[in-house]
Amino acid sequence: MPHTVPRAGAAQGSRPRWWTELPLIAVVYAAYSAGRLLARGDVSTAVDHGLAILHFEQRLNIDFESPLNDIFTAHAAIGIPADFAYASLHYVLTPAILMWLWKRRKASDYRFLRTWLLVSTIIGLIGFTLLPTCPPRLLEASHGFVDTMAQYGSYGWWGGDASAPRGLGGLTNQYAAMPSLHVGWALWCGIALWRHGRSVWAKIGAVGYPLVITIVVMGTANHYFLDAAAGAAAM
Repeated sequence: MPHTVPRAGAAQGSRPRWWTELPLIAVVYAAYSAGRLLARGDVSTAVDHGLAILHFEQRLNIDFESPLNDIFTAHAAIGIPADFAYASLHYVLTPAILMWLWKRRKASDYRFLRTWLLVSTIIGLIGFTLLPTCPPRLLEASHGFVDTMAQYGSYGWWGGDASAPRGLGGLTNQYAAMPSLHVGWALWCGIALWRHGRSVWAKIGAVGYPLVITIVVMGTANHYFLDAAAGAAAM
C-alpha cells in the first residue's frame, strides 16, 4: 500500500514560530545587555586602551573621528540628527529588518541571518569584556573631542552621560566601545537588505545605512575609526 515519505529537510523549511523566536532573541539580548554592564572593567584601563587606539590611528592618519567631530559640534543641523540616529536606529531598524525577514522571506534565509546576528553580538560582548575602551567623547578635553550627546542633549530624550534615556545613564556601560556594534548591526542590516530587498530603495538603504552609521558613530565621538572597523569585522 503506497505511503508518503516525509521529504528530508521539510521541517527545516517551516517558518519558526514567533513564540519560540521572541524568547530566544530576548534571552540573547538580555545576556548581551547584562554582559555589557558586567564588563565595565577598570576606568583607567579603558582610558589607556582608548588612548592607545587614538595614538595608533594618528600615526597612520586614520583618526577620521577628529575632523568629523569638529563638523558635528560646529553645525547643529548635522549634530542633532546624528544624535537621534545614534540613540534610536540601532534599536529600531535592526529588529524591524529581523521581523521583515521572518515574515516575508524564506525560513532558511531568516534562520541563517538571525543566527549570524546573534553569534556576532556574542562576539562583540567578548570584545567588550577583553578590551574595555574609553570612547573619544570621554577622553580629557585636551584631546579635542566634544560629546555631542551632551552638547545637544536638550533636543532629545537621552541624558548627558550616555545615549540612554535621562536618569538611566548609570545602567549603561560607557566603556563598551570596542567593537562598535552600532556599525556591526548596521552592516548586518545592509547585507540583509542587499540580499533580500527587491526594490531600488532597498539597495540604496543597504549601502547607505551602514555608511551613515559609521560616520555618525565617529562624528558623535562615541567610537574611533578602529572601533567601527572591528564592528564590521565582528559581522
